[in-house]
Amino acid sequence: MTFSVSLRFRGLVAAVASLLVVQPVAAVERLTFTLPLLEESISLDLSQANNARELIDSNPDLQELDWAGDGSLQKLIESLLTAPLPEESSSIVRQSLGHPLFEQLLLTVSELVEVKGVPVDTSGRMVSEALAAAYRDDEPHLLGFLRHVPGDEISLNLTELAFYAKRLRGNQDDARALAQRGTAARPVASEISDAAQSGWTRSQRTVAVQHRPQPLQVTVISPTGSSNGRLVVISHGLWDAPSSFEGWGHLLAAHGYSVVLPGHPGSDARQQESLFKGKQPPPASEELRLRPMDVSAVIDAVETGSLFSGSSLQTDSVAVVGHSWGATAALQLGGLQTTSRKLSTRCQDPRDPDRNLSWILQCSWLKGADQGSMGDTRVRTAVVVSPPLRLLFDESSGPSMHAKVLLVSGTRDWVVPSDPEAVVPLRNGQPLANGHRIVLASGGDHFNLWAPVDAKEPPVLGPLILAWINDHLGITDSLSFRGGGWGNQRVPLIDVTGQL
Repeated sequence: MTFSVSLRFRGLVAAVASLLVVQPVAAVERLTFTLPLLEESISLDLSQANNARELIDSNPDLQELDWAGDGSLQKLIESLLTAPLPEESSSIVRQSLGHPLFEQLLLTVSELVEVKGVPVDTSGRMVSEALAAAYRDDEPHLLGFLRHVPGDEISLNLTELAFYAKRLRGNQDDARALAQRGTAARPVASEISDAAQSGWTRSQRTVAVQHRPQPLQVTVISPTGSSNGRLVVISHGLWDAPSSFEGWGHLLAAHGYSVVLPGHPGSDARQQESLFKGKQPPPASEELRLRPMDVSAVIDAVETGSLFSGSSLQTDSVAVVGHSWGATAALQLGGLQTTSRKLSTRCQDPRDPDRNLSWILQCSWLKGADQGSMGDTRVRTAVVVSPPLRLLFDESSGPSMHAKVLLVSGTRDWVVPSDPEAVVPLRNGQPLANGHRIVLASGGDHFNLWAPVDAKEPPVLGPLILAWINDHLGITDSLSFRGGGWGNQRVPLIDVTGQL
């Protein structure tokens, strides 16, 4: 699951209007900030101010702060409130109306924002109308948007940020402690990583599929040396692309594996681009089913000779590697069953102690969750990096999984934090603790464990992935998971399974 800066910026627009009324009322005239650590509030008069200077002049405290900061406050307000909104903002919101992902975003910020004088509405309809009115009245900025929000006053309770920060820290504490007590794996020998500089070829192919109107775009990485006859499929995350993980494929191919990286057209980088242009809504819940179908279709294509023509690859014993949503798909393919039960009971509580950013995505899968069990018995093993999984999966199905899984999580991942999404599900005594293992990347986050095609350094997780797949596909190689030596000097990797 990948959240870009532009997504977070557009989310701000939704956030400040997350609690809106359904019937017409007077427009908001005041914006009040409750400041953290101080028992003070700052109120801005929106009814008269048309720019940052007028906003500051409406409040003596702001005037003093701006004077003390030599005009820096005015620059800050201009950058936040009077900078032009992207032209596509109205279309983005309009395309997202009623979408579960958008509703979950609004719910997430509902604790920070209160629109006084109106009942709550998280549908987003009034967000759309306020944006349209701001553009109509030639006020295409956040200030203009706020001036068209119905209600008496918008209150931003920034003290709630302390609660969210504490919860985020709490959702990473167990993993940090486990990593500190554990022993990092011995760093990989340089010659193993250096092998990825050559020993492979790359090509682009298409695979026609019945479950999508367009063919899949597939990156194929083949070994130039001796092939070990084994196939690895790598699945990218939300709004990402195969190119972000080609580094893993290079290393695997240099060691004899044939690797395919399919694009997932319903939730890839192109879909994000189309969304941000206001041309498409967010990914539908049916992508939960379609993504693993993409992977199975690629395995089918290898089996029939459409990919890697002329080579003989074993397709009854395949490894799948995934990042974020791609890792979720790998768990589905490995036989872990999905359920709507936890989604329906926990998604509406913004104060849930385990709630994290990945729940915005997981909760948007509610309608498709009961159709998401997509096991493919050809998948023998999987490496899943930062998978959103806590709400989606039925842990009781863990013992019946046909694939053995290595779960990797970064101790600084704030998108899919380690404790609720990795440590808790694999604790001893839990159904998922059934021969699967968990490795923590100390200092790893949701974005620095990738392996982009143009990276200047060897991929952090490449040797670990190679070692795990070697062991579970029965390949005798210079590297094995049990033998160690798959660690990283820059980002320590610690197998904490025995500590859980």
